[in-house]
Amino acid sequence: MRLFSISSASFLLVLLFSCSLVRGGRSRGLDREALQQQEADRVVGLPGQPPVSFRQYAGYVTVNESHGRALFYWFFEATHDVEKKPLLLWLNGGPGCSSIGYGAAEELGPFLMQKGVPELRFNQHSWNKGKYADSCHISEANLLFLESPVGVGFSYTNTSSDLQSLGDKITAEDSYIFLVNWLKRFPQFKSHDFYIAGESYAGHYVPQLSEKIFDENKRASKETYINFKGFMIGNALMDDDTDQTGMIDYAWDHAVISDRVYHDVKSNCDFSIEPATQACNNALNEYFAVYHIIDMYSLYAPVCTSITSTRKSFQIEGAAPKLFSRYSGWHQKPAGYDPCVSDYSEVYFNRPDVQEALHANVTKIGYNWTHCSSDVITKWNDSPATMLPVIRKLINGGLRVWVFSGDTDGRIPVTSTRYTLNKLGMKTIQEWKPWYDHKQVGGWTIVFEGLTFVTVRGAGHQVPTFAPRQARQLIHHFLANQQLPPSAF
Repeated sequence: MRLFSISSASFLLVLLFSCSLVRGGRSRGLDREALQQQEADRVVGLPGQPPVSFRQYAGYVTVNESHGRALFYWFFEATHDVEKKPLLLWLNGGPGCSSIGYGAAEELGPFLMQKGVPELRFNQHSWNKGKYADSCHISEANLLFLESPVGVGFSYTNTSSDLQSLGDKITAEDSYIFLVNWLKRFPQFKSHDFYIAGESYAGHYVPQLSEKIFDENKRASKETYINFKGFMIGNALMDDDTDQTGMIDYAWDHAVISDRVYHDVKSNCDFSIEPATQACNNALNEYFAVYHIIDMYSLYAPVCTSITSTRKSFQIEGAAPKLFSRYSGWHQKPAGYDPCVSDYSEVYFNRPDVQEALHANVTKIGYNWTHCSSDVITKWNDSPATMLPVIRKLINGGLRVWVFSGDTDGRIPVTSTRYTLNKLGMKTIQEWKPWYDHKQVGGWTIVFEGLTFVTVRGAGHQVPTFAPRQARQLIHHFLANQQLPPSAF
């Protein structure tokens, strides 16, 4: 993606200001405490940030007073029609990885990292902006990013034993409390339609948080009710058995592994049972060895060759899928078009002036900010083998559910997702067909009864990084509850 020239950046600023609202009446009706809390969280500008007309906020929301647990968020208002646009929460996975570092700063937020200079650049495909660069009539959403659970990024706890009991259940519970408390701080967004989206291990986070909201809404008071409408997950870990089977099949189909390795894995590994045999371990070691030399997250993208790169593997014990989690190749951190981009953001978010501008690290956490926390990952306690019962429940509950898949991802490949969705046994409403972006095939889509599945052609694990324009097309149609363009015209 090219950098803006001075003239194009100037044009964008004029466009943003001309499309912005007169927000003078937006704070009417808010109580003094809410206004004070919002003003305390207001981000007036980040080091190296280009000027913008929309408002942004960042800070902490306490989720457990007695333990001193607080989650860090970063929020961007839509560039246009703030009062009318939905509220969208984005979650990255891991477990233990940051939605600030990945989602906000490298994928779909309004500012992206620049190489070689301590500055941010505009993301012309940010999800808080209009769908078309020359239009001021379509903004997608008000964007909320959350670092969850505690121990991830800037989120913290004052009770060290909390870090020994991390898992799916506590993550969903704390994220729900965060939302309830955040909406108390920003009550002007309580009436907005609310959606959740995410990728990778968010295939657990998003359905579980959705279920928590769905269940709590049945007994919620007016003050705690959340206007929840649906969720979307991409390249998502949903079912251990099909996810692992699909990884092997995809690797062989894409000429990543040999016939011998493929047949050794298929003959010696049963992904539905534990523990693995020694023969299975040997076969899987050969399979993962390939991903030491190419990027599992995007088969055809370059790897980072910088000698100063912080890219490394993590060993996870007990995180899904339970068999594959024992292999270091499963835990490599992802990258994007520039495979070293995570190195730049790691430097940026550890700068004291950046942390001060974001109201982050106020307790002076005794470790550096990282994209993924090895402490969180290695202490993960609960991770169900499948999310399919939860997804079925939410579909039956009437929520809008979309699943998408970048088709060059080897981590949770499109093959895995198709196997998983087949397991749901849903009735097909609209058969498999292409969808279009700028007169080119953007991918394929199929509509089941209660769920829409979309592929994004040429995109890796982090779809908004690899295919930013197509990703914004995707979120636009999801939020509008519209099918993707079925023709080139």
